[in-house]
Amino acid sequence: MINEMMMNARNAQKIFATYNQEQVDRIVREIGKVVYDNAELLARMAVDETQMGVYEHKVEKNKGKAKVIWHDLKDKKSVDEISFNPETNIIEIAKPIGVVGAVSPTTNPIVTPMCNAMFALKGRNAIIIAPHPRAKKCSTYTVDLINKRLAQLGAPAHLIQIITEPSVELTNELMQAVDVVVATGGMGMVKAAYSSGKPAFGVGAGNVQGIIDRDVDFNQTAIKMIAGRSFDNGIICSGEQTIIAHEDDYDQVMRAFEAKGAFLVRDEQVHEKLKATLFEKGHLNKDIVGQSVQKIAEIAGVVIPEGTKVILLEAKGIGNADVLCKEKMCPVMSTFKYKTFDEAIHIAKTNLEFEGNGHSASIHSNNLMHIKKAGMALSVSRLVVNAPSATTAGGSFYNGFAPTTTLGCGSWGNNSISENFTYKHLINISRIGLVRENVEVQTDEMIWAV
Repeated sequence: MINEMMMNARNAQKIFATYNQEQVDRIVREIGKVVYDNAELLARMAVDETQMGVYEHKVEKNKGKAKVIWHDLKDKKSVDEISFNPETNIIEIAKPIGVVGAVSPTTNPIVTPMCNAMFALKGRNAIIIAPHPRAKKCSTYTVDLINKRLAQLGAPAHLIQIITEPSVELTNELMQAVDVVVATGGMGMVKAAYSSGKPAFGVGAGNVQGIIDRDVDFNQTAIKMIAGRSFDNGIICSGEQTIIAHEDDYDQVMRAFEAKGAFLVRDEQVHEKLKATLFEKGHLNKDIVGQSVQKIAEIAGVVIPEGTKVILLEAKGIGNADVLCKEKMCPVMSTFKYKTFDEAIHIAKTNLEFEGNGHSASIHSNNLMHIKKAGMALSVSRLVVNAPSATTAGGSFYNGFAPTTTLGCGSWGNNSISENFTYKHLINISRIGLVRENVEVQTDEMIWAV
């Protein structure tokens, strides 16, 4: 089956490689527009099939990602000559890589295939998607809808294909057959992608540390962090995991969070029951991933206030001293106190080294010196400032991060890139080096002068 899909993909890609920029962009736009136009239907299918996340949030995600990715891609050159640098006399020529193999997760079964298809076709490639088995129906339906629209535009058949009955064996076979692999999902699959013998782009584990400085409006900060942590029931890897607040502000910060819908667990027995429900033998309980706070409380056998958006559990140590310092893919956050800003960074850094190194962190501060200090000290690929990390680390209209669903984590997270994955990673570039005339060559004395 993979051989047949590859043959079809190569035939389609050869035709597509002759398209000009305007033709390519028209196709890419329609991929996003299909998901935007069918956002409600696809969100319902995703929730029903995966039993994860929040319908309204998935609608918002389907529409938002489609818009912001197209907005970012529409003016970018990706066909033939894309740049000329008059200082270096370098001309850059963009060329397709060929066939992209993309592994998509159960947590984002609609927007990840859409996103990777937009990136692949922006570079005049073909793409074959390997969906998660627990999300195969909604992912396949998404691709079918896209292909119907592209057929109406006269695009080559088989530019976008999907494995309708996915398995580990078929996914591994696909990764070994394609020209480049994009793996968005669990660390086992990412490791397999890097072991496929083909160029690969993967993601690392998330565990976003949230530092709250002393000079911010705690109520506004609470709104933003709760919005990020509760979005789609916390299944986004860039969602906030911790609240790190100054010890003198801690009670005031907690009151602000409680006023905005958080529930701080003060009862020790309830605390331990929830902790035991979140983690089994040190590992995240798969049954709570993407579930609501009410469902989590039900599994734990505890009662939480009606209307709770996020559960707060105070950690009893940092790093490996408390399992609550790990990633929790549900609407639960752990809380910490610090005495100095340096200690806040130390807490965040220690937790990241325990899990999540290279991914993302967030800070709420109006002190640029502190913001830069955190950026220099933390081993993360992106630091989100004064915004919900879950919905902006992957790019937004309000920051400069490339809109994506695949967030590289650099060598810290065993990834090949430390930036947001986008179309530019799916093109080859030939560089033409023209002779630079009238260049003043420095003498040895000038070169070695201090």
